[in-house]
Amino acid sequence: MITVVDYDPAWPRVFEGLRHRYEIALRGVEVIAIEHVGSTSVPGLAAKPVIDVDIIVTREHLADAIAAMELARFRSLGERGIPDRWALDVPSELHRTNTYVVVDGSLAMRNHLGVRAVLRGDSALRDEYASLKRSIVSRVDDIDTYVEAKSTFLSTVLERAGLTSDERRIIENANRTT
Repeated sequence: MITVVDYDPAWPRVFEGLRHRYEIALRGVEVIAIEHVGSTSVPGLAAKPVIDVDIIVTREHLADAIAAMELARFRSLGERGIPDRWALDVPSELHRTNTYVVVDGSLAMRNHLGVRAVLRGDSALRDEYASLKRSIVSRVDDIDTYVEAKSTFLSTVLERAGLTSDERRIIENANRTT
């Protein structure tokens, strides 16, 4: 079952706790940024209560970042169909999170940061997205169908974020297979 809840003002604090833990794990690894992404990063947006985090590194520091996270009891799940984005399985004591190590400048990174920027900057679009998500979860109960049902809307958001039609098509296709 998929749950979408009203925005929780505690989510940024939860993210900061995760960021702190990740900074400790990544000590000695050159990290560009640790970003709160996904719907929980957009104030006022209803979301699944799962904190999405991108650990952004250059390609040359990717292996070091993944190794450091594995030493901190995370497990690399690989790219899972999204080039330049490595998913991490997190220790059970952490808040529900989707944590990724992403290559700086990659389409995966630009997707996450672009959606966040557009939705943070347009409250009407944010509210439309919240309504769409609530409508979808009232009809479906599996995550793959949920993600695919949001794809057209998110493609519009990504167009506003400056992604090309080819880039948006790549993202839509990835969302249909993950």
